[in-house]
Amino acid sequence: QQGFGNIDGEHWLGLENIYWLTNQATYKLLVTLEDWIGRKTYAEYASFRIESEADFYRLRVGRYQGNAGDSLTWHNGKQFTTLDKDNDAYTGNCAHYQKGGWWYNACAHSNMNGVWYRGGHYRSRYQDGIYWAEFRGAAYSLKKVTMMIRPNANTVH
Repeated sequence: QQGFGNIDGEHWLGLENIYWLTNQATYKLLVTLEDWIGRKTYAEYASFRIESEADFYRLRVGRYQGNAGDSLTWHNGKQFTTLDKDNDAYTGNCAHYQKGGWWYNACAHSNMNGVWYRGGHYRSRYQDGIYWAEFRGAAYSLKKVTMMIRPNANTVH
C-alpha cells in the first residue's frame, strides 16, 4: 500500500500513492520492457488511474498503443490482489501462484511484481516471473521493466 524498495533501483510507489497521484489529473501510462538480449519495447496507455482502497485499487486503463503488445487491457477494471486480499476472478488466489501483487484477472497476461529470474526463460510450477505475455510470453522473466506515468496536457480535475 505504501510502496517498497529503493527509488534509485527496484521500487514500487505504492497503491495509496498511485491512487492519490492518478486522481489529481488525467494520466497516461508508459510501460517499458527489456529482455535479456537487449531488445527494448513499450506499451503506452492513453489513460491510467486506480480507484481508492475502498474499491481495492481497481485498475482503469485507456487505449493501448506500442510495439510490446497489449498485456494490460485484460486486467482493466480488476481489483488489486495480494496474498492477504484475494480480489481476482480465479478460484484460487493469483497472488499465491504468480508470487506477487497485481490487478489479476484469472490470472494474468502481465505480472510486473513477479519473481525476477535471471536469464529470461525459467522453469517454475507456475507462471510467476516478471512477464508481459504479448512480448516474450509468460515463461520468460524480463530483465528490466518500468511503469511511468505523466499527466496528459491540460487535464487537471
